Amino acid sequence: MRDYESGIVLSPEASEEQTKAILDRVSQLVQTNGGAVVKVNAWGRRRLAYPIERHRDGLYYFLDLSLTPQTVVEVDRNLKVTEEVIRHLIVKRDPKAVAQQRAREALAEASASAEAEAEPEMPELPEAEAETPEETSTEAFEAEDDADVIPVSPDELEDAPEADEDAESEA
Repeated sequence: MRDYESGIVLSPEASEEQTKAILDRVSQLVQTNGGAVVKVNAWGRRRLAYPIERHRDGLYYFLDLSLTPQTVVEVDRNLKVTEEVIRHLIVKRDPKAVAQQRAREALAEASASAEAEAEPEMPELPEAEAETPEETSTEAFEAEDDADVIPVSPDELEDAPEADEDAESEA
């Protein structure tokens, strides 16, 4: 088995059912010949670099495949005879790049599952012990803060820096 990437550009006039039928046909062809469709990336409708068959847009799909070289020929032949396919390309992927990508995905999956396990579930408090909104209202905090605040006039604020400078010069 080798890893391949297939890029398929479909006609923008293709319906959703036709698009799904084409992708299903490719995946079934791959699976019957002992391969596997690893991932399907649907990019959606994009502008073409140049008009193809009077179309300025196309529906882009990229498939990561794992299959034999004989299956590649069969998939290529099948895509050539499909009317909705404007362009397609099947490329062999670099084995080192595929191994690195799989390692990154496995590491990301492992870290995500470790984070999920590391988060302990907070035990729910019975209703009698739970804080009520009245207890933690902002009015209680404001009342506490107001007790510590000493009203100051604007004239006293202007004089305050001078007092600090005098204290520093004396020291």
